[in-house]
Amino acid sequence: MAVAFASSFCIATGKRSTCKRNPWIPFLKLSAHSQMKFSCSATVTIDDRSQISEYELEIEKNNLLSIVQDTQRGLVTTADKRSIIEEALVNLEGYSRGESIDLTKLDGTWRLQYTSAPDVVVLLEAAARLPFFQVGQIFQKFECQDQSDGGIVRNVVRWSIPSLLEDQEGATLVVSAKFNVVSIRNIYLQFEEVTVQNINISEELQALISPALLPRTFLSLQILQFIRTFKAQVPVTSPNAGRRSVGGLYYLSYLDRNMLLGRAVGGGGIFVFTKAQPLHL
Repeated sequence: MAVAFASSFCIATGKRSTCKRNPWIPFLKLSAHSQMKFSCSATVTIDDRSQISEYELEIEKNNLLSIVQDTQRGLVTTADKRSIIEEALVNLEGYSRGESIDLTKLDGTWRLQYTSAPDVVVLLEAAARLPFFQVGQIFQKFECQDQSDGGIVRNVVRWSIPSLLEDQEGATLVVSAKFNVVSIRNIYLQFEEVTVQNINISEELQALISPALLPRTFLSLQILQFIRTFKAQVPVTSPNAGRRSVGGLYYLSYLDRNMLLGRAVGGGGIFVFTKAQPLHL
C-alpha cells in the first residue's frame, strides 16, 4: 500500500513545468541542476502489509469490545444487538481462519466480557432478580502449557450472598474439565467435577461466630477455619449414560495473546474473553 504526501504541486505550461511550493513546508535551497529536475511529491511505501493487518485487527477487536461493553456480559441485549455482535464476531474470526490452535497462547486465565450461553446467562439473570445472590467475575482458566494435544480447563464463577459472604467474591464455583484438540480449531471438553471453594465470610458473620469483644474460644476458631478451608466436590456424570462424564465440543474461533472467542457447538452460545491476571485456585 502506497501513501503519497504532496509537499508541492506542478502546473504544466507546455514548455516547462513550474512548481508552487506549499507555504507550510520550509523553503528548500536547491542547486541549479536540481531546480531543472525534481519530484514534486514524496511517496511513502509500506512494504510490510502485516503492519496494516495488525492495525485493522486492533480496530476490529476494539469495535467488538465497545459493542458488548453495555450488555452486562450478555444480560441486557436485544435481537438487533445480538445481530450486530455476531457480525463483529464474524469479522474478527476471519483473521484466524485456517490457523491451528496455539496452546501456548491459550494457556492462562481469561475474563468473560460477553456470552449468549444459556447456562451462564441464567446466573446473571438470577443475580439481577434475587437480592440475596450476587455474581462477580467469571473466568475460563486453561492449563495447557507445554502440551501438544490438550490439557485442563476450569470455568470459574465468583459469587456471593450479601451479609453472609464478602461482596462479589464470597465464594468460588469451579467446573473442571479435561480437553483434547480434535481438529484445527475444535477441542472436546469432558467435564469431571463441580467444586465450591474459597469461602470468604463477611465481617458481620465473623463477628457473630466470634465476637471481637470476647476471647475467641477453640470452638469458634475451629468453625472459622472450617469455613475458610471448606471445599465441596461433586463429580459430573450424565444421567443417561451411567457414570460417563458429560462432554461437549468447543470451537475456538479466534485466539491471540489478549483475546479469545469461542462457540459452544450445538447452539450452546458464543463467548468473548480477554486475558486476565493469573488466577490461583
